[in-house]
Amino acid sequence: MKFLLVVYDNGSYIHDFPLGLGYIASILKLNGIDVEIYSQDLHHYPDEHLTEYLDKNKFDLIGVSVIGGYYQYRKLLSISGAINASKNRPFFILGGHGPAPEPEYFLKKTQADVVIIGEGEVTVMELINALSEHSSLSGVRGIAYREGEKVFINERQPLIEDIDSIPFPAYDLFPMEYYRLGRGPNVKKSDFCARMLSGRGCTFKCNFCYRMDKGLRTRKNEAIIEEIQLLKKDYGITYVSFYDELLMSSLDRIEGLCRAFIKAKINVRWSCNGRLNYARSDILRLMKEAGCVFINYGIECFDDQILKNMNKALTTEQIVKGIEATLESGISPGYNVIFGNIGENRETLKKGVEFLLKYDDGAQMRTIRPVTPYPGCPLYYYAIEKGLLDDCEDFYERKHLNSDLLAVNFTDLTDDEFHEALFEANEKLLDNYFRKQFQSYVEQAKKLYLEKDVSFRGFRQA
Repeated sequence: MKFLLVVYDNGSYIHDFPLGLGYIASILKLNGIDVEIYSQDLHHYPDEHLTEYLDKNKFDLIGVSVIGGYYQYRKLLSISGAINASKNRPFFILGGHGPAPEPEYFLKKTQADVVIIGEGEVTVMELINALSEHSSLSGVRGIAYREGEKVFINERQPLIEDIDSIPFPAYDLFPMEYYRLGRGPNVKKSDFCARMLSGRGCTFKCNFCYRMDKGLRTRKNEAIIEEIQLLKKDYGITYVSFYDELLMSSLDRIEGLCRAFIKAKINVRWSCNGRLNYARSDILRLMKEAGCVFINYGIECFDDQILKNMNKALTTEQIVKGIEATLESGISPGYNVIFGNIGENRETLKKGVEFLLKYDDGAQMRTIRPVTPYPGCPLYYYAIEKGLLDDCEDFYERKHLNSDLLAVNFTDLTDDEFHEALFEANEKLLDNYFRKQFQSYVEQAKKLYLEKDVSFRGFRQA
C-alpha cells in the first residue's frame, strides 16, 4: 500500500517542519507502509502539479493536514480540487485542527473520503487495516467519513497516554537541509534550527483556543534529550524551537527538564511557549543556564476584566512581574496580544499598546491582531449563540477572510471603528520597531567609523 503525504506551500521563503505529518510518516514507516512526501512547500509547485504527479504515480492513499485559518482553508480547497481531478485519485484523508471540529462541512466541501479527528497515529493504522480488509469504516474510532453524500461521525479515539511510545518524526523522509534554515527570535545566522514537541496539550482553557484534546501529556526528559541528540548528530541542529502549546506547564516540570538538559550538556539554544504564572526569577535563571533564549508568552490583553472574560487564568500583576523577571534573566519574551474579545474597547486596546511599548526589547516585530473564533473554540459557539455567526460555512466563506481583519465583532465598536482603532495601535507599534532598528544601524555605523570596528560585516538585513 502506497501513501502520499502532502506538505502544502504557504508562500513562505522557508517553511517550518510539519511535525504532525512527521509523526504520521514515522508510524506508517514503522508499520511497513510505503510512504512518500510531496514537498510542495520546498519546490513551490502549483497545485496543478499535484494532479500531474498523481496521474503519473499510483498511490492508494493521500493525506493532507491543515490548521484552522483563512489561507489554509482556501489552500485546502485548491489542493482538494487538484486531488479530485486526478485520473488516479487515491483514497483521500484530511487531518489537522482545521477540519476536525467541523468534519461534515469539510468532507462535503473538499469531497475527501475521511477526516481524522484528533491524534492520528493510532487512528490512521486502524483506518488502513479496515481499508485493507474491505471492512466497514463504522468501527474505526476517531474518524468522520463520507459515503456518497452521507457523512458519518464515529466516536473519538482515546488519547495516547504514553506519547513516548510514538516514534520520533520520520526526519529522514523530509528535506531537513531546507527546514533547518528556518529562523526565529534570537537565532544566529550560523544556527541550524529544528522544531520539536516536549508534550501535547495544555492545562488551561482560554475561550479562543480551538484545541479539542483535553489535558496535558508530557514526554520524559530522557526521550526529549535523545531526540535533540539525534537532531544534532544527523542534521547539525544548534537551535530547537519547542512548538508544543505549553512547555512551561508547572514549576516542577520546568525545573526537572532544565536540570536534565544541564546534566546531559545538550549544548543547544532553545525557545518555547510559556505561561507567566510560572515566570519566577529562579526558574528563569535555570532556563537561561539550560540554553533557553526566548519564551513566547500568551498575554492576549492587559486588562484584568478582559483576561477573566477570556478565561485566561492570568492577571496584569502576574504579567508585569513575569515579563520583568524574564528580561532580568537575559531571556527575550515574546508578546502575543489580541484585540476584540468579549467586553473589549479602545481603552483595553490602548493598555495593550502601552504595555508592548514599555517592555519591548526589539527581539521581534509584534503587532496586534483581532481575536478570531475558530470552529471548535468556546468563542465560536458563543458567536453562533448570540447570532453573530451562522455556522462553519459562514465563518470560512464570508467572515474569516484574513487573520488581520475582523471576523466576528464582539465589541460595541462598529467594524470600521474597530479597524481604525487597530490601525492606530499598529501604527505606533510599527513605528517603535523600525525606530529601534534604525537606531541599531546608527550605533553600528558609529562603532564602525568612529571606533574603526574591523569586525563589521556590512549593513545587511537578516
